Amino acid sequence: MTPVETVQGDSPVILGLPHTGLDVPKDVWESFNETGRALADADWNIHKLYDGVLPGATTVRATFHRYVIDANRDPSDKSLYPGQNTTTLCPLIDFNDTPIYREGREPDEAEIKRRKRLFHAPYHTALAAEIKRVHSLHGLALLYDCHSIRSVVPFLFEGTLPDFNIGTDGGATCNAEVERIAREVCEAASGYSTTVNGRFRGGWTTRHYGRPDDGVHAIQMELAQKSHLAAEAPPFDLDPVKSERLRMLLADILTSLEQWALNHAGANNE
Repeated sequence: MTPVETVQGDSPVILGLPHTGLDVPKDVWESFNETGRALADADWNIHKLYDGVLPGATTVRATFHRYVIDANRDPSDKSLYPGQNTTTLCPLIDFNDTPIYREGREPDEAEIKRRKRLFHAPYHTALAAEIKRVHSLHGLALLYDCHSIRSVVPFLFEGTLPDFNIGTDGGATCNAEVERIAREVCEAASGYSTTVNGRFRGGWTTRHYGRPDDGVHAIQMELAQKSHLAAEAPPFDLDPVKSERLRMLLADILTSLEQWALNHAGANNE
């Protein structure tokens, strides 16, 4: 089982894909209960949605499921959203607050450490290497972290999630123009809703790597799954009409961000 797949490109844009993987090692699978084995909280088909949208973009994709270990969590397991419901580095519950392990089979400290070494660390080693490589080519790198989630998840947030959820940790992880470009393209799209730094402010990946003063800009895009799936339930297939329309919009976002990055190549303090 290879924990990460990397496709190198020559664009200044890197697509992070930490939650599309469905692979689960046999020993972990055997410890899951029926809820865990449903693997419901993957970012279903997001890698297919973004495939080819920005030719030349580098992609770094985790192949393991987030129930094994969450590649978008702080390896120290520090909460991204103190005081709010969320899931942990090695989740014990799903997004409905339902246990995912058979009784007594939850991972202990040693097992969590093992999963960090085998899965979390290789993903971030690969991602960090691509950020360094792209930065060396262009004088900057723009990490766009790709995510999706069901539009209604009462355990995590109230009401219905907007279609586009842009996260920059309050503007700390990227140049203000990067956030503005993404927001304006989304807000101009008819029939979609958008928020910036709402319930999703950017996960550990965005916050860890986003260092605009060093020429590394990071932004997270959390898509509500109603914007591209036929149903937010098994088998979580892409809707061909909705997904093709969304792909055109994502191409506008990424092309605009790429052009900004190319215009500012070599200027670390933009």
